[in-house]
Amino acid sequence: MNVFASHHGRRFAAYHVDTVEFTADMPDDCIDLSVYSPPFSKLYIYNNSERDMGNVASNDEFQANYRELVRELFRVTKPGRNTAIHVKDLVYYSNSSERGDRGLYDFTGDCIRTHVAEGWSFHRRITIDRCPVREMQKTKSDRLLYKNFRTDAARTGGGMPEYILVFRKWAPGMEAVPPVLHDPALHPLESWQDLAQPIWMTDGVWRDTDETDVLNVRVARDEEAEKHLCPMPLDLTERLVRQYSNPDETVYSPFMGIGSEGYAGLRHGRRFIGTELKESYFRQAVKYLGEAERLGADGDMLAALQAAE
Repeated sequence: MNVFASHHGRRFAAYHVDTVEFTADMPDDCIDLSVYSPPFSKLYIYNNSERDMGNVASNDEFQANYRELVRELFRVTKPGRNTAIHVKDLVYYSNSSERGDRGLYDFTGDCIRTHVAEGWSFHRRITIDRCPVREMQKTKSDRLLYKNFRTDAARTGGGMPEYILVFRKWAPGMEAVPPVLHDPALHPLESWQDLAQPIWMTDGVWRDTDETDVLNVRVARDEEAEKHLCPMPLDLTERLVRQYSNPDETVYSPFMGIGSEGYAGLRHGRRFIGTELKESYFRQAVKYLGEAERLGADGDMLAALQAAE
């Protein structure tokens, strides 16, 4: 395994490395929770390296490469624990279609099938509501244009939600792994009712997820730093970390990017391991992870950790 660089804090370790090789070298049953956004097949090419999982010729090739990681993630996850991935379906156009058509590629479904094929049990799907007006302004997709709705609505579509897919490792030894516990004083019934919602809305009165709540916005940014194209929103990561792990447990992100999952995990009293292939993202992640470690766990979580010591 070729580790290009690494950085270790008191509660985190970050590696500039090929994540498939790194995960394959990890010991069995060592991770409490993994949270990440996989590279969206053929949508973003982060660098020209053949190690870049998104640098592929077809969706089938991507899933074949991704399956190697999913297999190793199953092995390194503790029995009974979870992995959660942030995905969406993908739009394709005539110039990339053998039939000359345009439509949607079920990237979400393929990821589910890949995980199940490697032993994971499909545990939960959370729909992330997104505003179609903001999507239209950002992408200029003809599926969302009002002029097409007026002149030929057959070509229009609708807004593209995102999804959180949660999988669980059902395997021998589950009874020996400590359960994930929630103190009612810190997590009252209302907090569970909120987390249990099947749709996390953008503009709903009962739930507000914010697609702009990403690491390079929340933290004072370095204007010269390269911005990650699609970081996982911090509020999504924070809620997954709270629901599916205990304080002081280890969260792993095999696609660390600029460190979003690690930042959220550290701020909620967890430990973190992350890998990233792109050097500029790795350097920025180290900066953000160091900032999260300096700030420490916030609010009631810090008090809970101090009381437990």
